[in-house]
Amino acid sequence: MKTLLKNKIAVLLLMSTIFISCTETYNLKTDSYEEALVVEATITNELKKQEIKLTKTARLEEEGIQVETGANVVVTDNKGNSYHFTENSEKYISDLEFKAEPNTEYSLEITTKGGKKYQSTSEVLTTENQIENLVPKVVSTQEGEGVQISVESYDPTNTSKYYRYEYEETYKIIAPKWGDQKLIATGPQEIALIPSPLDIQICYGSKKSVDIIQTSTTNLQEDRVNFPVRFISDQNYIISHRYSILVRQYVQNLEAYTFYKTLKEISSSSSVLSPKQPGFLNGNIKCVTDTESKVIGFFDVSSVSSKRMFFNYADLYPGRPLPPYYVPCIDAEYRFCFGFGDPPCLGRQLITELNSYRLWYSYNTNDYYTMVPIECGDCTTFSSNVIPSFWTE
Repeated sequence: MKTLLKNKIAVLLLMSTIFISCTETYNLKTDSYEEALVVEATITNELKKQEIKLTKTARLEEEGIQVETGANVVVTDNKGNSYHFTENSEKYISDLEFKAEPNTEYSLEITTKGGKKYQSTSEVLTTENQIENLVPKVVSTQEGEGVQISVESYDPTNTSKYYRYEYEETYKIIAPKWGDQKLIATGPQEIALIPSPLDIQICYGSKKSVDIIQTSTTNLQEDRVNFPVRFISDQNYIISHRYSILVRQYVQNLEAYTFYKTLKEISSSSSVLSPKQPGFLNGNIKCVTDTESKVIGFFDVSSVSSKRMFFNYADLYPGRPLPPYYVPCIDAEYRFCFGFGDPPCLGRQLITELNSYRLWYSYNTNDYYTMVPIECGDCTTFSSNVIPSFWTE
């Protein structure tokens, strides 16, 4: 899990138990808050240092995440192996690399610094099923026109059935107003044009999925997936040049699939007083030293497959103008003088804006300087100019 269990969602899950048999309006109050341990744990068949995240539920008015520190975290199997996890940068990371093996039972044990012990049920690795293709296609949907990226996979044994997806997208950014000169303030009333750096014209942005994305093939005769995992509007700047997406496909068991599905339904609800009241969301982890202590989370042992693809905007939209840029690159003219005049002098304002890194030089005519938002000429103001190691053109 990649921070899918948000703390405030967890609060709603806990509070929803209050309303399970109520029909009258109830005002949500902080004093109904109950603390619970939130566990995000997915062990996969990848040979790596596995990660587990432990947090606590937060009050409705609180911001940020409260990490559960000082816990003892161990994954054990029925073959006598134990894998210890050490706290590191708000996560617990296994001391050794390991991977989940078929026909082996795994369980998670957590002992908090307060002495409470939590234990999961025993879980086994799900069927391995590789992603065959990632297919981009220009479509028209209720969301508008854009590019739909679909995952294709097939399990001939017909035993996978339940799938969860995560993705990380990376995209090339080219500053449309970059030029070989930039304007800087050199004094209280002086400006100068200097050479513009080359490494601020091309950048790369990256985002990870945050939603719970699932599908099931239980209603199909074959365990064949053709699932739209990502839709990108044709007006989204991230596809303007070159775009890449890395998709990870987790095969889940029915219990894990149901847990995530219910979590998504609750988190997307506009109110915990909706007609559909799920009650407390039970996972496969419980506190064995205090039955009254609540825990939210699921210890998931999933096989995972990943695949990356690239496409260029020109390949899907040949001859078509690019989508709007990250910010509107609208010209604004500044008369560089001090005092009064018609039109007014904007020298002080221009210097203030230059010192605050808010404007980028476009061109000038005599004492008139045409400027645009700095993002239009320097993409490093909102993204990175480091080429990703996997990037290809």
